[in-house]
Amino acid sequence: MLYKLYECSLWFRADFHAGLNFAAVMEAPVIFFCRNNGWAISTPISDQFRSDGIVVRGKAYGIPSIRVDGNDALAVYSAVHKARKMAIEEQTPVLIEAMTYRAGHHSTSDDSTKYRSVEEIEWWRGDQNPVKRFRKWIENEGWWNDEAESQHRSNIRKQLSQAIQAAEKVVKPPLGDLFSDVYDVIPKNLIDQEAFVRKSMDKHSQDYPSDVPVVEVWDEVD
Repeated sequence: MLYKLYECSLWFRADFHAGLNFAAVMEAPVIFFCRNNGWAISTPISDQFRSDGIVVRGKAYGIPSIRVDGNDALAVYSAVHKARKMAIEEQTPVLIEAMTYRAGHHSTSDDSTKYRSVEEIEWWRGDQNPVKRFRKWIENEGWWNDEAESQHRSNIRKQLSQAIQAAEKVVKPPLGDLFSDVYDVIPKNLIDQEAFVRKSMDKHSQDYPSDVPVVEVWDEVD
């Protein structure tokens, strides 16, 4: 059983189509999970294709395909559960297209308000927010409330704090590990890169952590 998660903006890549066709022909029990967030950086899906989303591509390759509200946690669970059962019992690949929205920026260098309105973003962050929707459901079922939320957040903060403190006590790996963890015999370009880093550390020592062991990479190998 294999799960493959990908963004809707990757639908045009050759390996996507090859993967669907190969899985269909080989009757591989794999679930292709497509998170269709409506955007490929600044390009909306309406400018990427004219077909009915991604789900039709699975059907074109003879693969059972499911479209689901990606902001509904229960619906996604149900869709994946059904797809898994189908893949195992029928020995077939299944494509799931989860319809959602990228409420955040594509990256730290992206300002999505340049190509979409703030009102649109806030609408999706409001009642369409999957976390808010799920919380509303469990509150209506009587399984959650503000007191439970506060207690849970407090416990999580304590756990995170303890994990951070434990991680900070772990001895950091030596600098040489950046260059010696791939090749048995370190190539010259990596030796040159390490020499450059060490030179930079000597020149700008205040900008580098002082608790990183500085060990010559070639000494480690020898």
